[in-house]
Amino acid sequence: MFTEEDYKVINRELETLKMSSLKRCANQEEFELVLKAFDFANEAHKGVRRRSGEPYILHPIAVARIVVQEIGLGYKSICAALLHDVVEDTNYTVEDIKNHFGQKIASLVDGLTKIKTALDSDNITYSKSMQAENFKRILLTLNDDVRIVLIKLADRLHNMRTIRFMPEYKRDKILSETMYIFIPLAHRLGLYSIKSEMENIWLVHREPEAYREIEAKLETVMEERAGSIDSFVVPIEKELEAIGYKVEILKRLKTPYSIWKKMTSKNVPFEQIFDIYAVRIIFEAKQGLSEREQCWQIFSLITERYQYKPDRTRDWVKEPKSNGYEALHLTVMGPGGKWIEVQIRSERMNSIAERGVAAHWMYKKGESSPSEEGEIDLWLKHVRDILEDPDSNALQFLDNFHKELLSSDIYIFTPKGESKTLPKGSTALDFAYIIHSEVGNRAIAAKVNQKLLPLSHVLSSGDQVEIITSDSSKPKREWLDFIRTNRARNFILDSIKAETKDSIKEGMRFLTSKLKERNITSKSRVIKKLIDYYKAGSKDELYHKIGIGLIDLSDLDTALKTNVEKRNVQMWGVKLLTPVRNTGKIDKHQDYELREDLTKGTTTFTIAECCSPIPGDNVVGFIEDDGSVLVHKKSCQRATDIAAKQGDRIVSARWSKHFMMSYLARISITGLDRMGIISDMSKVISLQLGVNMRKICIETHDEIFEGTVDLYVRNTDDLDKLIKSLSAIKGIESVTRVELNFNE
Repeated sequence: MFTEEDYKVINRELETLKMSSLKRCANQEEFELVLKAFDFANEAHKGVRRRSGEPYILHPIAVARIVVQEIGLGYKSICAALLHDVVEDTNYTVEDIKNHFGQKIASLVDGLTKIKTALDSDNITYSKSMQAENFKRILLTLNDDVRIVLIKLADRLHNMRTIRFMPEYKRDKILSETMYIFIPLAHRLGLYSIKSEMENIWLVHREPEAYREIEAKLETVMEERAGSIDSFVVPIEKELEAIGYKVEILKRLKTPYSIWKKMTSKNVPFEQIFDIYAVRIIFEAKQGLSEREQCWQIFSLITERYQYKPDRTRDWVKEPKSNGYEALHLTVMGPGGKWIEVQIRSERMNSIAERGVAAHWMYKKGESSPSEEGEIDLWLKHVRDILEDPDSNALQFLDNFHKELLSSDIYIFTPKGESKTLPKGSTALDFAYIIHSEVGNRAIAAKVNQKLLPLSHVLSSGDQVEIITSDSSKPKREWLDFIRTNRARNFILDSIKAETKDSIKEGMRFLTSKLKERNITSKSRVIKKLIDYYKAGSKDELYHKIGIGLIDLSDLDTALKTNVEKRNVQMWGVKLLTPVRNTGKIDKHQDYELREDLTKGTTTFTIAECCSPIPGDNVVGFIEDDGSVLVHKKSCQRATDIAAKQGDRIVSARWSKHFMMSYLARISITGLDRMGIISDMSKVISLQLGVNMRKICIETHDEIFEGTVDLYVRNTDDLDKLIKSLSAIKGIESVTRVELNFNE
């Protein structure tokens, strides 16, 4: 039962939602429907609590508040958010929702219920496509009503805000799903604040120490630079007001996640991140000039006072991003010799930047679908091409969609000057298929800016392209190696599908016969070994390459004897919070620990070669087909991908205290070259710290040296101590840990 304090909290949260909802309701009738939805949901969830102990109704209220305050949707979406868990968690049906609230709200709730059912499935299976199939069903709702996905993003954001109350294996699954699909989806739909918050929550749980360190350094930066930013902003604001602009100037810091991402991807320390501060100028558009002209007028005023970097200027007003984002960006040298990014937006642009697709449509026709197509509408149409592909399996579908979410756009022109939008990295052949499937199928070459080039040529934004065709030409298998778009891939695959099916059958038959000669059956472990050895992406690709003769199996004996080197953990242990039994089943409510005395029949551990975690790193495990557990760093991109597609393989893991084994790690070092610096480094590594080195790769040029050192350490504490000692050597500018990939 609820306490008096519970009811006070519920009423307080409801009042806040009422205040926000009033602004999005056109009349009293719409507002009354929102209140009716609350009463309905409140009664349905009566007496139920969340894992955190708070009344369950606070969750739908919170989701509804995000929907209205942070996304800007209207009363139907607010009602759907309040009702989104009713059908799944109570005895009410979609038909009940329809009878009380109408067809549209019922269809939104139905879509959200299907998503929740897919994501929360507790069926324990090791099917490689189960979770991908679930995601496919989720993303197909983009074909029905994009508001379903927007409300789901609000639901996921609130779940992320309260994720600390979930068990660790559930956190790992949700964090990976969020990074793989929901964060890129929020970005593509223009919901930048939601994207950034989810990224930061991901970092808090994946790399907590890194998050705390960056947060502390950001506080120091705020204290040090606050005055210089103010001295930069004040004169600009006065000059803009003097020429008649009404402006709001906001200061913002780069998020901890974006800083961490740049530090890890570029292998640079915090001190070398130069665009930590940004200034946003939001102006009320004046009559007489276009918004773009006014952006450039403000640009001119700023650059008359401050030096700017031309190569960092971005005109997203002339060519908006595919998610509808518009702004003019520039980077200037501010007071104190610090680079400052400046974003110039009108109030309309800022609304779209903050609320994405919802604001984009609001400026056109309210909550209904727009009649005039913009970039975001074209992107959604392109996404539907992927969603409606009947031939792609779930994993291929999810990979294609993931790539589509992460891609940025380029703009290519036909000989007649018509503009076409393609993903960055697209080739002339991709452009041919954008024009027409037959143009692509019969393409033989391209003229790019009047220069004859092959179909594999990668295009740049602004290129003018003419496709040269021949009636005798047809799609070639090697085209698949360089095309970028899903549209081109589908047409090529359709053209060679029959031939591919035959080659797969022939390859399977030939491989089976060769294995039979050696008294070996085609078990999944054998096929997986051959896939790794021959660098095939899947078993079908392996069979296909065998069938067409690209793999002749002359070295089959070598392939069968070759083991992908795996480093079994035998001198230290990993504690599994989600135990793995010999039956392959998972008991998610007990602890289980494997110690260094691994015996026959016990589940074994191997270390993932893509991220090579060492004791002290935050890790997560995945059950392999053979029952062993593969351990990744939690922040590893490959681990995120696996967890997003195969979440039921996750086992929560952490290092035991009794490890003894030294483990291979890599550090990157840069500095000023001088006589004896390599000797000084070696003394610190080998003599002072007693660390064994495996390999040193150092290059010098123009009095600067840079390189990497591979060495053996016992844990992250050893590595941190080593980095600190090396950084103290005269001439060394930076020492950072980098990913060590055993497959390179």
